[in-house]
Amino acid sequence: MKVWAHTLVKNEERYIWYAVMSVIDWVDKILIWDTGSTDKTVEIIKEIKKVYPDKVDFKEVGEVDPQKFTKIRQKMLDATTSDWLILIDGDEVWWEDSIKAVISTVRTEGDTLETIVNSPYNIVGDIYHYQEEAAGKYEIDGRRGHFSFRAINRKIPGLHLKKPHGIQGFFDKNGTLIQERPKKFRKFLDAPFMHFTYMARSSSREKDLKVPKRDIKLKYELGISFPLDFYYPEVFFRPRPDIVPSPWANIDRVYFAKALVQTPLRKLKRRIWRGRVGY
Repeated sequence: MKVWAHTLVKNEERYIWYAVMSVIDWVDKILIWDTGSTDKTVEIIKEIKKVYPDKVDFKEVGEVDPQKFTKIRQKMLDATTSDWLILIDGDEVWWEDSIKAVISTVRTEGDTLETIVNSPYNIVGDIYHYQEEAAGKYEIDGRRGHFSFRAINRKIPGLHLKKPHGIQGFFDKNGTLIQERPKKFRKFLDAPFMHFTYMARSSSREKDLKVPKRDIKLKYELGISFPLDFYYPEVFFRPRPDIVPSPWANIDRVYFAKALVQTPLRKLKRRIWRGRVGY
């Protein structure tokens, strides 16, 4: 079965190289479409395309608002001829074993499945810390936590996107969200990836704020420390172009001070919220 990846980006300078390079050897093709980056994102993508000219479909589609963002996603879907697609955002970095597990599942069970669900590590503060599972708000098939649909069977009847960026979703021909279709067609995989959605992702806060919805993404929070012998995704240790920033930076004092104040409040709010919904 053919598997293509979709990567729609804007100002993802810090992690785009790691995200794409962590999966590119395992997919048949990757669509990387840029929506008006003003940092070095485009330059970094062009460096990747030099190495993988036949595998990378790169386009600069120009500035988009939240509504047009969904239309661009739909155009990517319409341009896809593979059996399955994998969503790889510019802030998601995969372990080799994880992406191989997804691809292997598609190859062996792709005729009977519609979606594959993964659970990421949501990074907060710096690469050495992650958010507690209690912060996960997604509920799928009665499970609540940090869940993410990343692999989708393109043969779901009438598969399409609708609703603006931020509440966007994939729907079937009847207008049913794919995560609400029968769970027998869905598989949860123990195949995590690192998600940098709460981190600074461009070269400056000013450029991050040029991206829709990113103003609410940066979180000041003291996360859980990875153990000293934690095995990070292999791509972080690969030779990289000089233009690609290093991920090995610690939180600064200003961030730490803000996080020290906000973390207890965040944790209290989560536990109150979970109590109200009977979790």
